[in-house]
Amino acid sequence: MLYIGIDPGLDGAVAYLNDRDNSVILEDTPTLEVRSGKKRKREYNVSEMAHLLDVDTEDVIVVLEKIHSMPGQGVRSMFSMGEGYGLWKGIISAYHMPLELVTPQAWKKVMMDGMGKEKDASRLKAIQLFPLSASNLSRKKDHGRADALLIAAYYRRKTSF
Repeated sequence: MLYIGIDPGLDGAVAYLNDRDNSVILEDTPTLEVRSGKKRKREYNVSEMAHLLDVDTEDVIVVLEKIHSMPGQGVRSMFSMGEGYGLWKGIISAYHMPLELVTPQAWKKVMMDGMGKEKDASRLKAIQLFPLSASNLSRKKDHGRADALLIAAYYRRKTSF
């Protein structure tokens, strides 16, 4: 079984966890930097996002983090997260892939039990569980990769019992 975990944010990622050999592939969410007047902003690169899910196997499940607004988050930030979430759902649907949604609270409760819930904690846990992937999780900005990998691992653990 190939488990594909997705953290849908602009700083998110896609993790491929192959159950057969426990191999891991990590990809950052594809984005483009777009200039709007004097400002620059990042946008989702939808065609590259779709390319990431063009996998050559039928034995696959996609696990997407179900996002929701939280107090203190800005309107722009939540709009961007919602946009990414919707884009991923649309791409997954277009490929007719099985989809499971998981809240951050659910996967963090299982995968990060007894740890803090901050971004570095997810990187640490992912490195502990998948030490061969440590070089792809070494930077502070790799938290999206760690989250995506833990999302995939969470669903694998949940369905293995």
